[in-house]
Amino acid sequence: MAGFRSPSPGLRVPRPLAFGADPSGERMARIRRSPHFADGVFQNPGGPARTRPSGSASRFAGVYLDREARARRAPAGNIPVHPTTVADLARPPATGLRLTWAGHSSVLAEIDGRRVLFDPVWGERCSPVPFAGPKRLHPVPLPLAALGPVDVVVISHDHYDHLDLPTIQALARTDTLFAVPLGVGAHLERWGVPADRLRELDWHEETKVGGLTLTATPARHFCGRGLRNTQHTLWASWVVAGPDHRIYHSGDTGYFEGFRDIGAAHGPFDATMIQVGAYAEFWPDIHMTPEEGLRAHLDLQGGAADAGALLPIHWGTFNLAPHAWAEPGEWMRDAAGGAGVAVAFPRPGEPFEPAGELPVEPWWRAVSGPIARPWAVRGATATRQDDLDLAGER
Repeated sequence: MAGFRSPSPGLRVPRPLAFGADPSGERMARIRRSPHFADGVFQNPGGPARTRPSGSASRFAGVYLDREARARRAPAGNIPVHPTTVADLARPPATGLRLTWAGHSSVLAEIDGRRVLFDPVWGERCSPVPFAGPKRLHPVPLPLAALGPVDVVVISHDHYDHLDLPTIQALARTDTLFAVPLGVGAHLERWGVPADRLRELDWHEETKVGGLTLTATPARHFCGRGLRNTQHTLWASWVVAGPDHRIYHSGDTGYFEGFRDIGAAHGPFDATMIQVGAYAEFWPDIHMTPEEGLRAHLDLQGGAADAGALLPIHWGTFNLAPHAWAEPGEWMRDAAGGAGVAVAFPRPGEPFEPAGELPVEPWWRAVSGPIARPWAVRGATATRQDDLDLAGER
């Protein structure tokens, strides 16, 4: 689709730049050849996934408009942000691996002498327009330029909270490479990224960047930026393996059995970055709860609770679901404590080394109202042995 049509015959309105571009030509031909593309759309592992809210529209609206629930979806004060400095990032990590969570799903990974930037979103809103849409709950920890040179930018999929037009335009002016799922390159080329700096991969394909091997791996989600979702751009999780370390970024995904296969093929991992926020009963197939995120981490690590650190992502920065903004932190803290899994809870912008001392303070409590614990009431938090038994049965 080159543009969208107005109600007036013959009048064609230009497609907004933020919508990106639809794949065409050889890119579209490659999409059609993908084993994961059928009936005109990309297919999810494990069968079809519901991508629209389930249940009645009135119940959905009631949950979102409830006054008390709305108050819980925003912090009661300023979220504490670590003032990341150039000096923080100029010093090489002592262990060879350091992660800096910039908020939501944006993570700078310094791994074996290279720098990988996942899903960078430095914009004020995750929206096609600057005046409406979900707004940041905290400022970015540091200017994008202060990150320093980045070897490769990795994009998980093309939703606005993962693929941000102004951020990509800024990075396009550097010499970084971009690793993206199949079809997403059409957006980046429209925004000024040269084709020779794109590495566009289908699931299970890999590319090498400066001694690192990047592999696009399956995820259970969907795509789309414009008025019409053609499902012609792929979504992915990512494995990055260096000479000494390997890490995993989930992107957005529902829980599925394929985590075990990814772990068997590419793990165990020194660190996993797992989506645990913006979940809801209305879309259980495409986002994970913290309990499911912990289960995914154990699957990826072959059931070993002590096989690497977990960094929860996709929470605390944008209000995208009915749950309290800090609920993912509390739920993950309870679940991980019961399972004996090492989980890092850095403030946005706080660098840490997964093999070193992990940040574990529940920093969100200073600016959060009371959080109910329905997961504890229904016994969702398993003991360590329960979790290991579950992982072993899969």
